[in-house]
Amino acid sequence: MNRTKSLTAAATGVILTAILIMMPACKNRGTAALKETPTSGNIRIAADDSFQPIIEAELDTFTALYPYATITPRYMPENELVAFFLNDSVKVITSSWVPTEEQRQVLLDLQTVVRTTVVAYDALALVLHRSNADSLLSYENVKDIFTGVITDWKQVNPSSRLGPISIVFDNVRSGNIRYFREKFELPEQLAPNFYAVKSNPEVIDYVSQTPGALGIVSVNWISDEDDPLSFNLLNKIKVAAISQPYIDRSSYYLPLQGHIYDKSYPFVREVNMHSRESFTGLGSGFVSFVAGEKGQRIILKSGLVPATMPIRIIQVKNE
Repeated sequence: MNRTKSLTAAATGVILTAILIMMPACKNRGTAALKETPTSGNIRIAADDSFQPIIEAELDTFTALYPYATITPRYMPENELVAFFLNDSVKVITSSWVPTEEQRQVLLDLQTVVRTTVVAYDALALVLHRSNADSLLSYENVKDIFTGVITDWKQVNPSSRLGPISIVFDNVRSGNIRYFREKFELPEQLAPNFYAVKSNPEVIDYVSQTPGALGIVSVNWISDEDDPLSFNLLNKIKVAAISQPYIDRSSYYLPLQGHIYDKSYPFVREVNMHSRESFTGLGSGFVSFVAGEKGQRIILKSGLVPATMPIRIIQVKNE
C-alpha cells in the first residue's frame, strides 16, 4: 500500500513538473500571438515617394494616438515599390498603382489575397517657372508637349522668349511619368527633352531655376499651405491651369480640391493602400485609420480629396 502511494505521488510530481515546464512555453506562444494588434506592434510599410507628405501626416497622428504602435515607412519609386510588395518584403503599400493581370496571377499563384482600399484622390500638377506667362494650357497643348508635337514655348505663345520646353519628372521608375505614358501612349524610350531627377522637391527646384521647364509633381507636395515645406515649395513655382479635353477650351482648372473632386482638372488619380496581411494586424489597423474619419480629415486638410468621407463643395462667388 505504501509502495502504491509512493508511485502515485511520484507520478503526480512528474505531471506537475511537466505542467510547470510547459506553462512558460504556452505563455510565450500566447504573447507572440498577441504581439501585433491593429493598434500595437512594430512593422514596416512602404509608399510611393509622391505620397510621402500625406503618409507622414497620417503616421504622426496614428502613432500619437496609439503609443504602442511603431510603423517605420520607406519611400521609393513606384516600380521598386511594386517589386518590394510582390516579393513580400512588406505587407502594406500606398501607391496609385493597380495590379496588372500578370501581377494578379503572380499573387494568385502565391495564394495571396490583396485587399485594396482607395483612401484619397490626388492630382498631378504641371509646374512652371515663375516668369512663365503661359500658365493657362489647353489639354491639347499638354498632350502635344508630351508627344513632341510642341517642343518650344513659341508654339504655345508666339511672343514667348522662353525657348525649348524641357519636361522634368521625379524618377524614371515613378508613377508620375507612368501616368502620362499611359494617358498619352508615350513610348518606353522618352524623347530627349524629358529629364528625370530624384524626387518631387527636386523637380520644383529644377523648374524654379529653369525658365523653359515644365515639371510634373504630385499635388500633395504643394497643396497644404499650412505646412511650411509645402508652402515654401509652392512659392518657388507657378502652377499651370489646364482645360478639359476636347470640350470647353475657355475654362481652365487648377488642381484644387473642388476641381479634383469633380474631375474638371483632367489629371486626377486614386491613392490606394494595398495590404497582403493574412490577419488583422497593425498594417490593417493603419489602413482602417486612414480610411476612417480621423484619417480622412487629415487628407481633407492636406488639400487632397477624401475617398471614403462625404465632403461638401462650397462655391464662392466674387461680387
